[in-house]
Amino acid sequence: MRGDKKMKTIENKQNTEATTKQRKMSGGSVIAKTLKNYGIPYVAGIPGHGCWMMTDALMEEGCEIPFIQVMHEQSAVHMADGYYRASGKPMAAITSLGPGAANTIIGLGTAYADSTATILLTGAPATHMQGHGVMQELDRYQSNDFSSVTGGVTKRHWKANRVEQLPFIMHRAFNSMLSGRPGPVHVEVPMDIQTEAADVELHDLEKRMPVGKVRADKEAIEAAVRLLLTAERPVIVAGGGAITSEGTGELRQLAEAIGAAVVTTWNGKSAFPEDHHLFAGSVGQTGTTSGNALAAKADVVISVGCRFTDWSASSYRKGASFSFPPAKLIHIDIDPQEIGKNYPTEVGIVSDAKLALQDMLALITKEGIERIQAKRGEYFNEINEQKEEWERKIAPRRDSDDAPMTSQRPLAELRKVLPRDGIVVVGSGNTQGAVKQTFPVYEPRTFITSGSYSSMGWAVPAALGAQLAQPDRKVVCIVGDGDFMQSLPEIAVAVMHNIPVVFLIQNNMGYMSIRGGQRKITGRHIGTEFNLKNGKPYTPNFAEVAKNFGLKSWRAETPAEVAEALKQALETDGPTLVEAMTARDAGGPFVPGWWDFPVPAYIEDERQDEYAEGRTLEQHL
Repeated sequence: MRGDKKMKTIENKQNTEATTKQRKMSGGSVIAKTLKNYGIPYVAGIPGHGCWMMTDALMEEGCEIPFIQVMHEQSAVHMADGYYRASGKPMAAITSLGPGAANTIIGLGTAYADSTATILLTGAPATHMQGHGVMQELDRYQSNDFSSVTGGVTKRHWKANRVEQLPFIMHRAFNSMLSGRPGPVHVEVPMDIQTEAADVELHDLEKRMPVGKVRADKEAIEAAVRLLLTAERPVIVAGGGAITSEGTGELRQLAEAIGAAVVTTWNGKSAFPEDHHLFAGSVGQTGTTSGNALAAKADVVISVGCRFTDWSASSYRKGASFSFPPAKLIHIDIDPQEIGKNYPTEVGIVSDAKLALQDMLALITKEGIERIQAKRGEYFNEINEQKEEWERKIAPRRDSDDAPMTSQRPLAELRKVLPRDGIVVVGSGNTQGAVKQTFPVYEPRTFITSGSYSSMGWAVPAALGAQLAQPDRKVVCIVGDGDFMQSLPEIAVAVMHNIPVVFLIQNNMGYMSIRGGQRKITGRHIGTEFNLKNGKPYTPNFAEVAKNFGLKSWRAETPAEVAEALKQALETDGPTLVEAMTARDAGGPFVPGWWDFPVPAYIEDERQDEYAEGRTLEQHL
C-alpha cells in the first residue's frame, strides 16, 4: 500500500509538471487549460466573434470544459454567481466584446455587491486595431475603453497585451477573486492574443495563493469574549460572511455556549437552523417582529460577516433593528473597511469569520458556559414569546385558503415537500420578502438570493448555476412574474442541458412590491400593474409558455392545486414550472422595520411628519 501511494504521488507530480512546463500554446489554449487546471467545472456564455478562439480552445485536447450556452450574457454571470453561492467554488463566464461584454455588467454588479467569486473573460479588438473605431469598440475617451465600464463592479481588471502575460494574469485573477473578501474579476483578451501562440509555462495556483486565512488579533478576541461573558441580552447577527467562511457550525456552537439569540440578514439566512430554539428571525425592513425586537433591545451584539446595509439595519433608525448605543457591538469581518463603517464598535475584529469564532470558543470554559446558562432562563422565555407573537402574525397569510393566493401560501406547501437540504433560489420583490419571513431553512447554502443588488432577472440563471453545483439536491427557483420575464428565455437552457430546476412563479400580474411602496408614500401608483388598455389585468399563461419550451408545467389557482403541482414537479426528472396565481393586494410580506424613502414635497400631511421623525432617529451619521 505504501508503494502504491508513493507511485501515485510520483504520477501526480509528473502530471503537474507536464501541465506546467513551458510549451507553445495559443492565448485561447492558455486560458482554457488554466481554467481546467484551476478546477473550473463549467463555462457559461455566448460565443460572439470577439471570443470565438477562447471558446474554441475549450474543445482542445487537455483543455476540455463543458460550455453552457445561455440566451443573454447577463445570465452567464448570474449562473456563475449561483454556482458559487451554492458550492463555495467559482465558475467562469466568457462573452464577446462590445454589447456582449456590456450585457454582463448587472451580473458583475450583483456578484460584487454580495461578495461572490466569479471570473469573466471577454474579448477585445485586436491590439493592432484598437483606437481606430473598429466594430463594437468604445474608443472616444481612450482606446478600447471597456475596462472603464467594469471598473466599479469588479475587484480587479486585467488587459492582456501579449500571450506571454496570460499565465501571470490568470493566477493573479484567481488570487484576487478567491482571497480575502471574494468577488468578481474581469480579464480582457484581444482577438489576436487569443489566436497567437508563444512558449509559456502555466502556473501552479497552489503556489500562487496565500497559505492560511486572516486570523484575528489575540487581544481583540480576548476583549470580545470578556464582553460576551458579561452580556445579559446577547444577539448574534449572522451575515453572508458566516456562510462564505464555512463558519456556521462554530456560529451555532457560540450561540449555544453564551445563550445568544441569533438573527439573520438577507444573505445570512441559512447560516443558522431556523427550527433551533435560539433562532429569533431576520432583521431589517422586511425582517420579523421577533428578530427586530430582540436585536434592538440587545446589550451586546456580535456581528459575523455582516456589513449592516440599510435593508438589514432598517436604515439605521435607532430602535427599529439595532440600538448603538446603548448596545455594544463586536464586529467581525474579513474586510477592515466594513469595521465601524455604519456603527461604532466596542471590539472590531478583522478576521476570517470561522477562525474568529473558533478562537472565541477556545476561551470560553465549561464553567463559564454553566454560569451563563444559569441566568438565561428569563431571556430564553422572551425569545420564545417573541417568536410566538410573530407566528400569530404570519399564520393567517401563510395558512390562507384564499384564491388568488397570498405570497406566503405556496411557500407553506413547498416547505412540506422540499427536502431539508433542498435549495431555494429567490428573486426580488414581494417574493423575496415573503420567503425571508415565512420559509424556514435549516442548512447552509440552502437559501440563495441577491441580497444587496436585488437584481431582477437574476434568480432563473442563478438557480441553474446552483443546480449544476449541487446535482444531487433539489433546487427550486421562487420568483415573481415581473422578475421571471426578465430572464424567461433561460428556461430553454434548463431544457437543453436537462438541468432539473423547479421554477415556482408567483404571478400577481405586475411589480407589486413597487406598487405597494408607491401607494404607501404617495397614495397612488404608476407603471407597476400589467394591464390591458381597458384596465383589465394582463398576464401570459406561463405554464403554457413553459410547455412550448419543453418543460412539464402546471398552473395552480388554489392552495390544493399548488400543493399537488409542487409534489409532482419535485418528483419529475427534468426541469419543471409551477405557476401560482397570487393576489395583487394583501399578499406580500410584512414590513416590521423602517426604510428611509423621502416623501415628495407636494405631499403636505402626516406622511411628512412620519418621515421626518424617522430621519431624526437614524444613527449612521
